[in-house]
Amino acid sequence: MAMDITSKEITVEAEGFSDIKNITNEVQRFVAESKFREGIIHIFPIGSTASISTIEFEPALVQDMQDKLDEFASRDQTTRHGQTWGDDNGFSHMRATMMGPGITVPLHEGKPVLGTWQQIVIINHDNKPRERRIFLQVMGQ
Repeated sequence: MAMDITSKEITVEAEGFSDIKNITNEVQRFVAESKFREGIIHIFPIGSTASISTIEFEPALVQDMQDKLDEFASRDQTTRHGQTWGDDNGFSHMRATMMGPGITVPLHEGKPVLGTWQQIVIINHDNKPRERRIFLQVMGQ
């Protein structure tokens, strides 16, 4: 059985300081357009200050996640990166690195395999609003 691959780049506007945006609908739309029934979809942020993950996307949990990220790598801490480059976003690189950049989600019967309350999100860890570029790639048949 041959495997096919199709790719697409999407963009999402996001505020800074670990703003979390739900991209599940965009991913599902791309999968539907691809006509793939079985395989995997890889979702990857282009840039070193963003992460892709899954979460139950509801306001209280989003805030809890942002609070934990700030505890882990506080926006107020001095970093060598910030001192070297003057951009004061060393914390955002650490958050993105520790969370990991992208995720791979199984594709079954033409849909991403997600739990009832599980959504795919991009997290903009940077210290300013950004247009985040996200590369989507479906592999399968």
